[in-house]
Amino acid sequence: MADFIDQNFLLTTPLSRDLYQQVAADLPIIDYHSHLQQSEIAARKKFRNLTELWLSGDHYKWRLMRSAGVPERLVTGPESDEAKFRAFCKVLPLALGNPIHHWCHLELRRLLGVDWVINERNASKIWEQANAKLSNMDAWSFLEQAKVEIACTTDDPADDLLQHIDIAKSALKTRVLPAYRPDRAMRANRDDFLDYLKLLGGVVGKDIGSFDQLVKALIERLEFFHSQGARISDHAIDTPLAAGVLNPQDGERLFAKRLQGTLLTDAELGVYQRLLLEALGRAYAELGWTMCLHIGAQRNNNTRQLGALGPDTGYDSVSDMTNSAGLASFLDALDGTDQLPKTMLFNLNPAMNEVLSTLIGAFQDGNTFGKLQFGPAWWFNDHKDGNLRQLQVLAQHGVLGTSVGMVTDSRSFASYPRHDYFRRLLCRQLGEWVEAGEAPNDFDALAQIVRGVSYDNAKNYFGL
Repeated sequence: MADFIDQNFLLTTPLSRDLYQQVAADLPIIDYHSHLQQSEIAARKKFRNLTELWLSGDHYKWRLMRSAGVPERLVTGPESDEAKFRAFCKVLPLALGNPIHHWCHLELRRLLGVDWVINERNASKIWEQANAKLSNMDAWSFLEQAKVEIACTTDDPADDLLQHIDIAKSALKTRVLPAYRPDRAMRANRDDFLDYLKLLGGVVGKDIGSFDQLVKALIERLEFFHSQGARISDHAIDTPLAAGVLNPQDGERLFAKRLQGTLLTDAELGVYQRLLLEALGRAYAELGWTMCLHIGAQRNNNTRQLGALGPDTGYDSVSDMTNSAGLASFLDALDGTDQLPKTMLFNLNPAMNEVLSTLIGAFQDGNTFGKLQFGPAWWFNDHKDGNLRQLQVLAQHGVLGTSVGMVTDSRSFASYPRHDYFRRLLCRQLGEWVEAGEAPNDFDALAQIVRGVSYDNAKNYFGL
């Protein structure tokens, strides 16, 4: 019987262990999508204790604690950091099968050198040992210790990126690059949309009173981001995009309607967002960028808690929206004028695995290695089975060896063992195929896949 999270963790065959140890284990990390704060990197943030590192802002752990009956005062409330940590330790043993159980143990061992099983009995020892290690660490320590070669943050077009500029001039070994996320311009029905137009207009020095002016402002900021090393955009697609051939003039009509204070219908929002994405997609193609679409989140379900705690606090879920026709029409509109950029499709609903893994095959161009990507298991899919299913579905419908691999999608500097988790599962899957006689036992060919998916493909694909 294997020990819990030993050196062969998740590696079920001798070949998978050889692939991991000889190829994957020591590769650098390219984390092309995260929610790390540039301000914390620029300031070399130090963490006062393990609670600030682990529990502060981590809606994954907050959901787990609430589900186990931990009161909010011990989750986001006024109780002490140590009390919150002890509450987490008490309930984590109940969460076997949840990836957080694996992640937390990996983070303790790989980053902090603490080898205790997390439970109420060991809470004091973990608290003391982890905090002692943290006293000599800062945000840079996590990036460099995890061999993060490139880390991309998520940034609004209106951001001045001054802290990114400071980071680029610093001695940090990790390259920290901005990524362009214009969600506030996409979400026309949000209460703060009109305020955002004023903010963005102030940054570009022009009033934004039309759809065309909005597009021009966003492209001006895109070019600024490009000058600061950015090569990736990111968009949340939470509303089905409109399908079919659109009238370009509808962008102005719908923008004017919203400017007058009237909310758009869901169908109108699907038209507005697709037209805006098409304009940006053409600009991405011209600059050689990659466009990432995160599809299928149903956000802020609990309005009471949204009012009390704000967004991104653990009250989101998977959406069952149907989006394939609008997505296909959007990609086809750009492809029709030869202006489809490199594109990644991430899905939150696992029922869309086959939808997206087959859709990307309709728009590969025969020139770019994996031009359209079926993105890695994301958010609620980011667990052992979800990662394995993503690898299997991509292999069944596409070319596994073209994948650009994993991301943390995290706000935590301690999340980098998720890359190790993914690499182990990749090696596991390849080893099991060989053992079952479903793939040739060609170590060099398998190693090429492992190295490509873990590191090389992302480095080449994004041009970072």
